[in-house]
Amino acid sequence: MEIISCHTTSCCYTVNFRGTKFTDPHHSNRGKGFSSSLIKTSNFDHPYSLRLNRFTHHRVPNIVSSLNEAYNSNVLDGQVGTTSVTDRNNRSIPKVSIPSLPDKNGGDSAAPISSCYWEWRPKLNVHYEKSGSGNVDSPAVLFLPGFGVGSFHYEKQLKDLGRDYRTWAMDFLGQGMSLPNEDPTFRSDEYVLDGENDHWGFGDESETWAKELVYSADLWKDQVHYFVEEVIKEPVYLVGNSLGGFVALYFAACYPQLVKGVTLLNATPFWGLLPNPERSPILSRLFPWSGSFPLPSGIRKLMEILWLKISDPRSIAEILKQVYADHSTDVDEVFSRIVETTQHPAAAASLASIMFAPKAQLSFDEALSRCQMNNIPICLMYGKEDPWVMPIFGLQVKNQMPDVPYYEISPAGHCPHDEVPEVVNFILRGWLKNVESEGRFVLPLLDDNPEYTYYNVTKDLEFFRQEGSRKSVRVKFHGSNFSVWNWFLSQFKPLLTEMSRWNT
Repeated sequence: MEIISCHTTSCCYTVNFRGTKFTDPHHSNRGKGFSSSLIKTSNFDHPYSLRLNRFTHHRVPNIVSSLNEAYNSNVLDGQVGTTSVTDRNNRSIPKVSIPSLPDKNGGDSAAPISSCYWEWRPKLNVHYEKSGSGNVDSPAVLFLPGFGVGSFHYEKQLKDLGRDYRTWAMDFLGQGMSLPNEDPTFRSDEYVLDGENDHWGFGDESETWAKELVYSADLWKDQVHYFVEEVIKEPVYLVGNSLGGFVALYFAACYPQLVKGVTLLNATPFWGLLPNPERSPILSRLFPWSGSFPLPSGIRKLMEILWLKISDPRSIAEILKQVYADHSTDVDEVFSRIVETTQHPAAAASLASIMFAPKAQLSFDEALSRCQMNNIPICLMYGKEDPWVMPIFGLQVKNQMPDVPYYEISPAGHCPHDEVPEVVNFILRGWLKNVESEGRFVLPLLDDNPEYTYYNVTKDLEFFRQEGSRKSVRVKFHGSNFSVWNWFLSQFKPLLTEMSRWNT
């Protein structure tokens, strides 16, 4: 295997919702038939801005979150204060000032990012980004993205944490910029259905290199395995968001000797719908197709219909609006990179393969148990306002592993590393120091008092944004005396208090 290309990049995308063109001035065609124009359709009915605060407020209902203690982030003026604030139960909440992000324009304070490709298998090139290569004596940290995004989603981590650590972020095969450069299928005759020639993977026979290709959790676990062994070449700390969290835990369970620790950022606790052929061979026979190439005729027709909706930029914008709790977050670049991926000719068939791929050989709970048996350090960081992976999922992990640090961040949604990167980077730095020092450095927020690991600690973390404003985010650390039952009961306490007031 070899590195086929590597260069420092500074991508820039322009999003114009009033017109018809989405362009990338640095973009080059990747694979035949891939146009660098991101959008070639008609004008939208309404102009959109990718600042989420301009969207009409709409959230997926979240019963658990609605029971939680109300708290809103505020942009504050003036200097960092040293006084504490008080919550609704008159408890003093300490304020802690944490570092801001480095200059996002790539100044001297930000670590430069290199964009690279690694040839894992014939015709399957993995895109990844790296920073901090000069930090030769520092730990290696690998970031794994969620579904539908890629290494670009960790730019704020690579630029910041790359100043202290050697960091990598990769695109899973079938997503981001790790889509194939050639059509994985071909047609045995000259007959082509209208519109099907626009999509790769819609042929009726698979190419030799794609005969066993399925975009599944097992494929991504193997991808991480070989990447760590052949590119990083040493054990790593894994950080995974959503799908990336599932794969990180799965990989750690299978290859504990290659993992120094795992941080889960709103990790999805399940992945895949169809039975795994090795775990359920009889049941799996009931499903004649499980994500391989070529796609069956019926699946091709279904995907043509679904893809019109899924790839619509307005649908993508609506999803981003749901998963980011703070609608003032600037997601222009995230949006444009997702849209760019949908324009790749292999994107529709890749999504079909992902949707119908079998489950992993290990469940999330089984992988967690294996990590526990192998004493792999784990850190939990969950956005409290996530409408998909609600806090209860992270708290169940905490209940199974009481000594694992759990940080609940509010307000933050499904992607806290992109929404409040200052907080995530601050906690991750502290946790890495704690693990690397074998506990000599106390966990973040515990004030150099290791006894606090038994208790719940709540603090408001304050930091400056580059536009000059100051932001405050509440973080709750759950200690080892935590229980899901007590947490659940505590969510009803404010509601019962209000009901008692109504009755009086």
